[in-house]
Amino acid sequence: MSLVIAGTMAFDAIETPFGKTDKIIGGSATYAAWSASHFTSPIKQISIIGGDFPQEEIDALKSRGVEFEGVDVLKDEKSFFWSGKYHLDMNTRDTLVTDLNVLAKFDPKVPASYQDCEFLMLGNLMPSLQKQIINQLPKRPKLIIMDTMNFWMDIAMDDLMETIKMVDLLMVNDAEARQLSGEYSLVKAAQKIMAMGPQFLIIKKGEHGALLFHKTHVFFAPALPLEEVFDPTGAGDTFAGGFIGHLARTKDISFENMKTGIIIGSAMASFVVEKFGTQRLKEISNDQIMERLNYFVDLVNFDIDIVS
Repeated sequence: MSLVIAGTMAFDAIETPFGKTDKIIGGSATYAAWSASHFTSPIKQISIIGGDFPQEEIDALKSRGVEFEGVDVLKDEKSFFWSGKYHLDMNTRDTLVTDLNVLAKFDPKVPASYQDCEFLMLGNLMPSLQKQIINQLPKRPKLIIMDTMNFWMDIAMDDLMETIKMVDLLMVNDAEARQLSGEYSLVKAAQKIMAMGPQFLIIKKGEHGALLFHKTHVFFAPALPLEEVFDPTGAGDTFAGGFIGHLARTKDISFENMKTGIIIGSAMASFVVEKFGTQRLKEISNDQIMERLNYFVDLVNFDIDIVS
């Protein structure tokens, strides 16, 4: 088994109605790797960092089975940095600062030791870079998952459409699904997007859960109702990490098993929002994960007697 995760490893500075942070560890690949590490190893990381990225964070990830041969380190330069402020509803935010730094020089290379990749998770990156990673694998992985965002739809639609054709499963949020498809109905949007190439589609709806589509099949998983959400940053990447971590562990890419993956991804996302950054993902135990998964099962199970 080999799981490869590609994406950003970065610093974030976050302000929410519940508090604010100075620079903390973030990035799509960081969140996804921490999440997936609770289910599978090794995880082979592809990213780029500067010399300012903390060695203790690298060591912590390595202790969880994350390999760094595919991570470029530019020792004399700074890591990607993003700063944002969330509104009271925690679903909308303002970007305050985006410093690409080393990300502007990212030229991803897939090491020889990664060539046995069976599962590939392409975190949110420029579509041309995602395509570049796929093209470096001599044997097609068992499953290629791609995350993207509306920013690339605005400035790199041609590259995005080319890359979407190459993947098995696309992850977008509801607004992105509507923008990509031109359809308001998410069911119609899903059919149009799957016609672009992917066999599977996940539409994330934040606090309202997630939808999984495959052909004419649809599965809905709710989000866990939480009393407090401190920081939604990285929730989608954490969801993706839990999802792909489960699939890589079971080696089962059926629609039925993806349903379980959706629940696991939702459970992991419900943890990460409880504290700032990746902190919660570092603390949780297997017992806590199982307890939360059981809570999800209880949330959606019900008996009904239909009287005719």
